[in-house]
Amino acid sequence: MFSPLIGQKHAIELLTQAVKQNRVPPAYLFVGAEGVGRSLAARCFIELLFSVSVEPQEIPILHNRIRQGNHPALLWVQPTYQYQGQRLTATEAAEKGVKRKAPPVIRLEQIREITQFLSRPPLEAPRNVVVLEQAETMAEAAANALLKTLEEPGQATLILIAPAPESVLPTLVSRCQRIPFYRLDAASLAQVLTKTGHGEILQHPQVLNIASGSPGSAIASYQQLQTIDNSLLQQATKIPTSYRNALELAEKINKNLDTEAQLWLIDYLQQSYWQQFKQPKIIEQLEKTRKNLLSYAQPRLVWECTFLALFRIC
Repeated sequence: MFSPLIGQKHAIELLTQAVKQNRVPPAYLFVGAEGVGRSLAARCFIELLFSVSVEPQEIPILHNRIRQGNHPALLWVQPTYQYQGQRLTATEAAEKGVKRKAPPVIRLEQIREITQFLSRPPLEAPRNVVVLEQAETMAEAAANALLKTLEEPGQATLILIAPAPESVLPTLVSRCQRIPFYRLDAASLAQVLTKTGHGEILQHPQVLNIASGSPGSAIASYQQLQTIDNSLLQQATKIPTSYRNALELAEKINKNLDTEAQLWLIDYLQQSYWQQFKQPKIIEQLEKTRKNLLSYAQPRLVWECTFLALFRIC
């Protein structure tokens, strides 16, 4: 079941033994860097968990239903944007061309939907399973509502996926069994990228540095790189030569890049500037930029302050 998952032997062993011993807890917390296989592990685990209740010949059909997200005992929850009365995932927002000014979040309404989903007995499976991707994006109200569900989950298992225990409300963490996921070594990273048809990424060292052992991050970073105008990227990787240059560059970034692209640009600039200047103050300034963007500050103003500060540093 776990054959697609590379480099996570410890997690595979813990999850496999839980099913074999019929000791699956009501809640898991999958922790680790984005793109190292947490979501893939969740899918493989659900396939293994649900396979015990079907005939062997039906297992391929079961796996397809889980991968397509249409199994009646599975609810997969992702952070969403609010747009014209609709909730859109990041993928749906990109398909609709929605310009995103802030990162998506898991909303209170989605937690209420989880509660409703778990109020009925499981269909075609030994238990209901709910997966919450990017659980760290829950606001306090949503997290508190989920806490009530974790206290009485019924015939169900919830899987929270987050970068670290500290990113989730402590009362939620205390009710989950932690499954750690680790960054891949260079050989395993290359194996995953080659196996998934992304071998060309291995020719881009800056993208690999940004990924830092995460295949998913390497793929996402490379895809983001393809969407950004090369001339803008070249301008951004040079320290502004004047106040005017700094303000003009900030305006271009604000006009042409959405929030997610701007956050990616910070990672790219940190790699580029470090190779050029080896100055920790530049990296610290860009971390301030990230913090301000995530705090919903006005992006153009954030970038103006950033480039003016870099102009003074250099």
